[in-house]
Amino acid sequence: MRRAALGWKTHSGWAALVVLAAEGRTIEVLDRRRVELVDPADVYWAKQPYHAAEGLDREDARDVVKRAIAAAKRSAAREMRAALARAREAELAIAACGVVAGAPMPAWSVDEILAVHFRMHKAEGVLWSDALLGAAAACELRAVAVREKKPEDRIARLGKAIGPPWGADQKQAASAALSSLTI
Repeated sequence: MRRAALGWKTHSGWAALVVLAAEGRTIEVLDRRRVELVDPADVYWAKQPYHAAEGLDREDARDVVKRAIAAAKRSAAREMRAALARAREAELAIAACGVVAGAPMPAWSVDEILAVHFRMHKAEGVLWSDALLGAAAACELRAVAVREKKPEDRIARLGKAIGPPWGADQKQAASAALSSLTI
């Protein structure tokens, strides 16, 4: 089995996933795809739960956020297991998982987050990366939070060989995968 890693770059309700193998200075993209992390029926409240909770009474707002966090964890676990199953079918040994993640959130309550619009955006951004990191850990996969950075030239150049899509999201996901293999 070839040694490989998963790399994820999240957005509200979806993520770019890149699977790559690295041996020495050689990098090979084995898979790349957009992964939906919200069920279509739940998009209204689960994609951006703090925004959906804005303006609701406190109890209802907390309930929406609680349900959305649970839904994010379930969907991240489902998609992580699916990525690992595809890797097994392709005879890949996934050694690690890198997730592009921002700075951790302070321990704000839902009420404190809803009081400041910037905090809502921060909380929703952290929600998806945290869900994927938790899913990787639950699958007993070494999970690495990776700060967003300019991709190495060799990652940026991969797009010429494999073709589109190879935008910023795929480059960031590939950087996270590569970082998780080398940490």
